[in-house]
Amino acid sequence: MSTPHHTSACSLAVSFEFFPPKTPEGVDKLAAVRQQLYALKPQYCSVTYGAGGSTQEGTLQTVRAILAEGVDAAPHFSCIGASKDSIREKLQQFRAAGVRRIVALRGDLPSGYGGFGEFRYASDLVAFIREETGNHFHIEVAAYPEMHPQARSPEADLDAFVTKVRAGADAAITQYFFNPDAYFRFVDEVHARGVDIPIVPGIMPITSSAQLLRFSDACGAEVPRWIRTRLMSFGDDKASIQAFGLDVVTQLCERLRAAGVPGLHFYTMNQAGATLEICRRLGLA
Repeated sequence: MSTPHHTSACSLAVSFEFFPPKTPEGVDKLAAVRQQLYALKPQYCSVTYGAGGSTQEGTLQTVRAILAEGVDAAPHFSCIGASKDSIREKLQQFRAAGVRRIVALRGDLPSGYGGFGEFRYASDLVAFIREETGNHFHIEVAAYPEMHPQARSPEADLDAFVTKVRAGADAAITQYFFNPDAYFRFVDEVHARGVDIPIVPGIMPITSSAQLLRFSDACGAEVPRWIRTRLMSFGDDKASIQAFGLDVVTQLCERLRAAGVPGLHFYTMNQAGATLEICRRLGLA
């Protein structure tokens, strides 16, 4: 297997994803979580938003807070249902806020929405950002080692990814996965198509089996049967679920690091504990 961009074991780059809190208590709690995670010296933090930009204001507020704390921050930016004017306006807002990184996504059509707007694919958004702003932004795009749930075929999905990269993406973050071979295969297949940007594995700590299984079914990430059955066997025993989850995800990260991945991107779910412990076990804390 070919290996992605090499980094030395002790200097593996980490980054974190948060979602915008919906309450004042949530804002305070996330601020405390961030302070704990900053001990790991993240390369940057990304901030999601909901379908159709339902929490876009919260996204920008959270991004501003992270930037003010001296850490690089990247808003998730989706284009489905948007017009060129609305995207242009948002890019100006980002620039004014000091944003230098963007996670460019297609996004999901908000319910009850008629059309795609002026952007049908993430590659359209990437190309437009480059046209409008040159190299001002470092653009991350999404990658799906186990295939995007709406892709027509694995080939079509790889083609879509390559199109995004050629449109001007700097790096990619994957959907989370628990089978490292799916990631290695994906990297090999896009390398064979001439793509050599860093493809950073997305890592989902396992802290709750119900939440993990619900999430995974919704986004098309596979939870291998051996993990699923073990989680089910623990029932409501939270401590066992968390101990097992830490072992499984740490081992996954160790395999990825041994293969020379360019970094690890943690889906924190606005919690610090599991991510901190995994990084501690990896010798990154």
